[in-house]
Amino acid sequence: MTNISNSIPEFTILLPCLNERQTLPLCIQEIQKFLSDSDLSAEILVADNGSTDGSPLIARQLGARVISISNQGYGSVLLGGIHAANGRYIIMGDCDYSYDFSKLQPFVDALLSGYDFVIGNRFAGRMEDHAMPFLHQYIGIPFLSFLGRKRFHTSIYDFHCGLRGFSAASVRSLNLQCTGMEFASEMIASYAMSDFKIKELPIDFRCDKRKDASHLRTFSDGVRHLIFIITEKPLH
Repeated sequence: MTNISNSIPEFTILLPCLNERQTLPLCIQEIQKFLSDSDLSAEILVADNGSTDGSPLIARQLGARVISISNQGYGSVLLGGIHAANGRYIIMGDCDYSYDFSKLQPFVDALLSGYDFVIGNRFAGRMEDHAMPFLHQYIGIPFLSFLGRKRFHTSIYDFHCGLRGFSAASVRSLNLQCTGMEFASEMIASYAMSDFKIKELPIDFRCDKRKDASHLRTFSDGVRHLIFIITEKPLH
């Protein structure tokens, strides 16, 4: 039994989803085990972006709340989930099973202690072999993160980590607009240029357990991040 209250939960665990039937059950079950062990008042919210593989039905059968986001894109589905979340705090993470949802307690503790934005650092924790493509690990992410740190005057090292937590009130106040992958950079930039308290935590990073190709597009997504870092404007 998980401690998912019928009343307003303190936390929302948000999973953006697009055809994730292979790994979505693993993530939901891992989250449920964490919630049960920690006795945390929370809901699991799956924001589905048009899956055709039965992912929404699987999520509902496992006890998650599912919403449908029609506008395509990583930013679009997360914005939809953020605005639909019932929790006072939101923790988001990709459902490819690369993030260890059994180790969310440091995120919970940081948010409850007053931090407005908490993000993982995959380079500071234990990373499985081949969990990140060579080009991403040694060139793309370090380079774009370096530019982001200089541009937005922040100490965050891993700009593209998808495991993040934030207070619902703070993130909704930022008026985020990016609909694609550059949403990840926009969120950090907006928090960094505000008065909100930010914390980066080391996390473990596992290999993507999906058999199909990743949703990431190395060149085009990298360009979107680069353009946002330079211009601070969404790329439509």
